[in-house]
Amino acid sequence: MKLAPRTNALHSGSERSTPATASLCLQRRRLLLAGAASALLAGCGFQLRGAARLPFSSLHVQLSPGTLLGQEIRRALRASDVRIEETPATAEATLIILSELREKQILSLGGQGRVREFQLRYRLAYQVTGPKASIIAPPSEIVLKRDISFNDNEALAKESEEALLYRDMQTDAVQQLLRRLQAIKVASS
Repeated sequence: MKLAPRTNALHSGSERSTPATASLCLQRRRLLLAGAASALLAGCGFQLRGAARLPFSSLHVQLSPGTLLGQEIRRALRASDVRIEETPATAEATLIILSELREKQILSLGGQGRVREFQLRYRLAYQVTGPKASIIAPPSEIVLKRDISFNDNEALAKESEEALLYRDMQTDAVQQLLRRLQAIKVASS
């Protein structure tokens, strides 16, 4: 049995592949892949988070606006279309930040008893009260942890990395706080 030689219909005879047609074909493939990826993401229910929809339109934040945490919470609330009131009497609810804590614990030691890893912890405790100090959400705590390696020779760089990790944990804590505030069920009066 003898096999016939394979010919490619696109490259036979006078039709030659030019760089322009190859580029056009590549663009079509990329477009097709992008469309398929979009369809898969849409089909699985993926959706960008967007702004949180809180169950109240005004909120008093009991935390100094001069702190980094206070500024970040207020910015996130404004992005969620929540009016920030100066006094608890004019707000639908009051967010009370009970504590903000940064902890550092040794995670592992090297052969000569030198620290090799630390665990950084960020704790944010809060409570939400309503008019006349009625409790809407009991005291709760958000705890975040990050591990960081340590080297005596790179102490200054590791100090900067530690500060960045704490800042990242603070941002994560604010986002978690907004999601928890979003889940609060307010009794209608």
